[in-house]
Amino acid sequence: MRSFEFCLPSRGVAVSSGPDWLHEVKYDGYRLRLEREGHRVRLITRGGYNWASRYPWIVEAARKVRQKHFVLDGEAVVLGVDGISDFNALHSRKRDHEVQFCAFDILAEGGDDHRRLSLSMRKTNLERLLARRPEGVFVNPFERGQLGPDLFRAACNMGLEGLVSKRRDQPDQAGRSKHWVKVKNRSHPAMEREL
Repeated sequence: MRSFEFCLPSRGVAVSSGPDWLHEVKYDGYRLRLEREGHRVRLITRGGYNWASRYPWIVEAARKVRQKHFVLDGEAVVLGVDGISDFNALHSRKRDHEVQFCAFDILAEGGDDHRRLSLSMRKTNLERLLARRPEGVFVNPFERGQLGPDLFRAACNMGLEGLVSKRRDQPDQAGRSKHWVKVKNRSHPAMEREL
């Protein structure tokens, strides 16, 4: 399998309302890359560790996807009954069997590298790949352009971590990106943790 690196958001102070941006709720979890190659599934952390043995539900869900070769970018999360991610439950390791994968990007599928495609094309491909919605993996919903500031206010009012805004016309890039901008809820506990 090819080598993949994470695209990391820049920190922002305001959410764009321009038409070229997509906005996603930022779940409070661990960033992971989900890689499936045949029966083999790996969950790669930003530090390069494979956490597949930690999160069996994600591995099981990945094996239920019809396509046998893909690489997804996303977040490992424990969701409460209210649908809000619970970082303390995730960090405690007491609920590893409940950890799900929130997918927000697809980097490769089949023999195709998707990183040079625009984000909007990658989102379409991601939705198609996970159309059968295996439990344990879900697609992070997003909104377009003008709704960004309103979505951010709603996310803050719900006690969520914040929003990540991404340029819909841009390819994936390794490292820190000015085309991915994270705006955090200032009253959320994640403000005390690193980007």
